Amino acid sequence: MPIDPSVAIGADLGEVSFAWTASDVQLYHLALGAGADPMSPRELRYTYEEGLQVLPTFATVAANLRVFEPPAVSFPGVEVDLGKVLHGKQEVIAHRPIPVSGKAVARTRIVDVFDKGKAAVIVNETVATDSDGTPLWTLRSSIFARGEGGFGGERGPSDRAEPPSREPDAVIDTPTLPQQALLYRLCGDRNPLHADPAFAAAAGFDRPILHGLCTYGVVAKAVTDACLDGDTTRVASFSAKFAGVVFPGEPLRTRVWREPAGLLIATTAPDRDDAPVLSDTFLTTTD
Repeated sequence: MPIDPSVAIGADLGEVSFAWTASDVQLYHLALGAGADPMSPRELRYTYEEGLQVLPTFATVAANLRVFEPPAVSFPGVEVDLGKVLHGKQEVIAHRPIPVSGKAVARTRIVDVFDKGKAAVIVNETVATDSDGTPLWTLRSSIFARGEGGFGGERGPSDRAEPPSREPDAVIDTPTLPQQALLYRLCGDRNPLHADPAFAAAAGFDRPILHGLCTYGVVAKAVTDACLDGDTTRVASFSAKFAGVVFPGEPLRTRVWREPAGLLIATTAPDRDDAPVLSDTFLTTTD
């Protein structure tokens, strides 16, 4: 049986010690498309050592920068074919601004496993702390495994966040690069779904798709630039549900509504009739 919730839920997946440098941060930002205007002072804050800042979504790759093998979905009580896996949801909570360079320890556990009938959802939580044991960030991610449901587990909550009926307060159009997935995989995610046309075809896609976490970072940067004056230290948390695929090279359209609790966001692919890309997306600020 590939999924056994009685074994999986609460399982400690161990801890990982890791370090990062300013160059790692710059590579991550470049993989999101930063630096398109190399004369822009705001873009240089993402790409140049002088005045370098860190987008909080860097936390999603910080522990995997030296990983050169495709990821495996093999945990206690969970054994899933990589070709069936999609990223379901991601949240990052920044407990304080992420340093430009540093060392940390990340500990991960499985906090839930849900049975969606035709699919399973595995929810992991990772807490990263510095050398003094002070929390840096918390990551919460959901893995969507197609064809792995039906094991008799709980279905889980419905947490849809419908956009307001009014017009958005901001509409942001963001390009992606044809080579975006090839750049982003250098940040640690070597899943061949994002690079190998034959593997992508076997998984049911016409061509390799962009990493969900790359789209996640691209949108976080776009909203930070448009709504927070490009100041990454104002981002307290960023969460999103992956509602559809993005093909490298196609543009994104992000609509933003200012709400009392933060920014409510929806991202679509305008060249495909505004097909949903990220939904239930929320950014909270430190203000």
